[in-house]
Amino acid sequence: MGVRRVRRHRRGRARAYAAAGLASVLVATYATAAAAEPPPRSTALTAHPAPRTAPLLTDKQVADAVAKLDEQIRAGMEKTGVPGVAVAVVHKDKVVYMKGFGEREVGKAGAVSPDTVFQLASVSKPIASTVVADAVGDKAIDWGTPVTRHLPDFTLKEPWVTRHVTVADLLSHRSGLPDHAGDLLEDLGYDQQYILGHLRFEPLSPFRASYAYTNFGFTAAAEAVADAKDTTWAKLSEDSLYGPARMDSTSSSFADYEKAANKAVTHVQNAQGDWEAKFVRDADAQSPAGGVSSTARDMARWLRLQLANGKLAGDQIVPAEQLQRTHLPEIVSQPPAPPANRAGFYGLGWNVSYNDQGRLRLSHSGGFELGANTNVTMVPAEQLGIVVLTNGKPVGLADSVALNFFDTAQQGGPTQDWLPLIARIYEQEFNADRSPTDYTKPPSGAADAKADDAYTGTYRNDYYGPLTVTADNGALSVHLGPKPLRFALTHYSGDTFSFETVGENAVGRTGVTFTVGGDGQASRVRVESLDQNGLGTFTRE
Repeated sequence: MGVRRVRRHRRGRARAYAAAGLASVLVATYATAAAAEPPPRSTALTAHPAPRTAPLLTDKQVADAVAKLDEQIRAGMEKTGVPGVAVAVVHKDKVVYMKGFGEREVGKAGAVSPDTVFQLASVSKPIASTVVADAVGDKAIDWGTPVTRHLPDFTLKEPWVTRHVTVADLLSHRSGLPDHAGDLLEDLGYDQQYILGHLRFEPLSPFRASYAYTNFGFTAAAEAVADAKDTTWAKLSEDSLYGPARMDSTSSSFADYEKAANKAVTHVQNAQGDWEAKFVRDADAQSPAGGVSSTARDMARWLRLQLANGKLAGDQIVPAEQLQRTHLPEIVSQPPAPPANRAGFYGLGWNVSYNDQGRLRLSHSGGFELGANTNVTMVPAEQLGIVVLTNGKPVGLADSVALNFFDTAQQGGPTQDWLPLIARIYEQEFNADRSPTDYTKPPSGAADAKADDAYTGTYRNDYYGPLTVTADNGALSVHLGPKPLRFALTHYSGDTFSFETVGENAVGRTGVTFTVGGDGQASRVRVESLDQNGLGTFTRE
């Protein structure tokens, strides 16, 4: 999400939410170009617990920033209308702030508290890398282990890359897979096994030399780790992190979130700008990348663990050396660009930057367009971190609360009005994916469609599976996915129709164009929204 960074194969959509583009805003403000390009081999970096250096922030500066949080959060909620927020701050291994605000669900009784369960979206990634760090510490697997050693059926388009792509490559988004590869398959209802098995059709950019954010590449790495431990990802997460850290309300299973009595449901804005609980987002297919649910209380425990080199309440939960490895730059995610000319990096599940004092700053945001937005930010040298959970689609609130907090601690107050800036980034990214054609307005003199039977039938596609066109009472429909999903077609002009997209990656109306031969029968059909990587053409059986 966010401002444009490197060339993308497919979607500029704000699905990563600060894993990439929004991170460039943070980088431009806080980072210095302090790290070199990572070495080409994922095993070349070695991490050791960072020595404790004297903090630059005083206890009073932190306390003053904490004292202003209530006002900043309430002001952001009033401006955006986001229904519910939960926030926790950790400083020097103590929880110095933990509160809930607003409603769990609009129009229903139930206030948000520190124990309200939120969907974390992509804040799941640094949690997942914590789990992987523990497995590496157990020597069940290594950061440099090829993924196919544990997922033998995992295949990418180029055989050499398939053989060499490692856990670290996929956790840092440097495998060469296109931006958000596989996400559209999830929208159509395909499961994790199908999606991972079909990434082999995606085009690749240069291996270990290009960055593109991929939920399912990340997921493949985590699933390889679970296989190495001979368990499921959800159970591995519970056994190695959630249980030992007493994160009792945290889970990597959607079913646990769904059955929680005290949970914040997701909200989106309707055409009038009012917030409503309209969608349910089941992210089990990409659980390591986006499927964690948790509370502010549990996340505060995880922040304490992160800031104490894997130790919590006197117990070493995660090996310090391997946890530190997750904090290192692995790939340039934001090349230097004016006006700041500062680079941004991605580590293992973290955005990695350096503040004006050259101190490591780690962050990640998460967002579901179907109704959630989260942020975690920390500066280990200051032993200071914040987590912000919200139950509304990304409009900038979660990120601006974190930015305001660190600005206030470091500068005495916000350095700028972050909320409208971040909101614009989200909105720009959302609109960037919409078709340039307004299919609600057919051109003047639009050509007539052919008879329905010119288009009806079944078409095949190696990546997306079958597409079936049916005609019922003079209305054409497209059927896609394993269920399948039905999309009513609206005629635009000639052999071009449109339908309204759905799901996390919905982009409004998209074009459906048939290629009709001399026999009067369509031989192919191209779905515009599925064709960003050249994979959206279906051929008649």
